[in-house]
Amino acid sequence: MPVRMGGWLIVLVVGVAAVFGLWRGAEWADPIGQGTPAPAFSLPRLGDGTPLDLTRLRGRVVLLNFWATWCKPCEDEMPAMERLYRRLQGSGFELLAVSVDSDSEEVERFRERLGLSFPILLDPEQRVAGAYQTFRFPESLLIDAEGVIVERYVGPKRWDAEAYVERIRRLLPPAVPSRPA
Repeated sequence: MPVRMGGWLIVLVVGVAAVFGLWRGAEWADPIGQGTPAPAFSLPRLGDGTPLDLTRLRGRVVLLNFWATWCKPCEDEMPAMERLYRRLQGSGFELLAVSVDSDSEEVERFRERLGLSFPILLDPEQRVAGAYQTFRFPESLLIDAEGVIVERYVGPKRWDAEAYVERIRRLLPPAVPSRPA
């Protein structure tokens, strides 16, 4: 009798696992990482709520950062991100910080307190974070001008360090000389 109950238990466990696998299977995808196309998305900007569509930034190098106001390492890296943004602004580079917070007012207070000027996008349901398979914060992805992920960075970084600045600069499209009028 114990063998039969053990057999039923195995069948039950396998059945539950199969059902769970089918239910979760739609959410599972190939790993998002180096060499894969960056998943397209559109998210509202903090402040005015106007949508920002990643595909409209094709032709630019994008640093996509996922973060939260309650994350101390996220806060620690933000000043360096601001310095990087100001240093490379207008060069074919864009920095997008995607907040996974549910309270946009808290995000606004965070931005004001740190004096951040780069675009902050809102992803309170973490749909885009999920599409990028991001669950640790901060986590950043460097996307080239063709929309392909070049690097994935987990944890806080000193984004204004020369190594990161030069890595981004090497990816920037060549400047197009302006024509004389």
